[in-house]
Amino acid sequence: MKRLILSLAIVPLIVVAQGKDPGKDKPDPSKPQPGVNWAGQVIRATGQGAPDMKAQNPAQARLGAEMAAKADALRNLLAQVKGISVDGTRKMGDLMEKDEIRTRVEGMVRGFKITNKRYFSDSGVEVEIEVPLALLTDVVDPDTTQFLVAPAKPEADKTTTGLVIDARGLKVTPSLMPRVLDEGGKPVYSIDFLSTEARKQSAVAAYVQTLDDAQKSLKVGEKPLVLKATKATGADLQLAPEDAKKLAALNTSFLADARVVIVLN
Repeated sequence: MKRLILSLAIVPLIVVAQGKDPGKDKPDPSKPQPGVNWAGQVIRATGQGAPDMKAQNPAQARLGAEMAAKADALRNLLAQVKGISVDGTRKMGDLMEKDEIRTRVEGMVRGFKITNKRYFSDSGVEVEIEVPLALLTDVVDPDTTQFLVAPAKPEADKTTTGLVIDARGLKVTPSLMPRVLDEGGKPVYSIDFLSTEARKQSAVAAYVQTLDDAQKSLKVGEKPLVLKATKATGADLQLAPEDAKKLAALNTSFLADARVVIVLN
């Protein structure tokens, strides 16, 4: 009898262990992950839809599943947008409490791009969608068609192709509207430096995890200026006096094109 009881106690444990799939819940590294991609400057989401069981034929069932997947992805995308930091202190969700801004954001995300579709054997569908972060810039800070133009500098200074801010070791909040400040708190780079064209195509800055990633980024070109941030407050980064002078001495027309990358780690 004791042997029988012991065997019955062990069997359920074996079944549970065999039923586990250790890799099931792990994200696929080759698959773009939902959320904000600050390096690629896009917001991604996925959605799934089940087939319409009342459909008259398989084609209609799959079409209904695809429509449901898009609607699900759109809801998830809006949820992602609401969590995005604007300036280190406010989130998009805070701004979207105003009807006007919420309407503009909802209209913007409805223009999403479908980047992938997956069709399942049961006629279910999964879609991946994305929108560029740049679309949120005009919602947060409408373009006034004016931007700060860098004064002309010697021709040799034009060899600098972008700006890398090394913020490693600082508590930086990736945000839509980061600012780079001098020692007195005056902006030497912000959204106000962007041209009208840059606002349509790029966020204010990209964020990457390593200095090597920043220096390889196409956003800052082949010869970026690398400066070290000494202090971070939310999304604001402060430069040392000598670094602020280095930036001021250059022909900084690349700032109008948002050729700026911030290194986080």
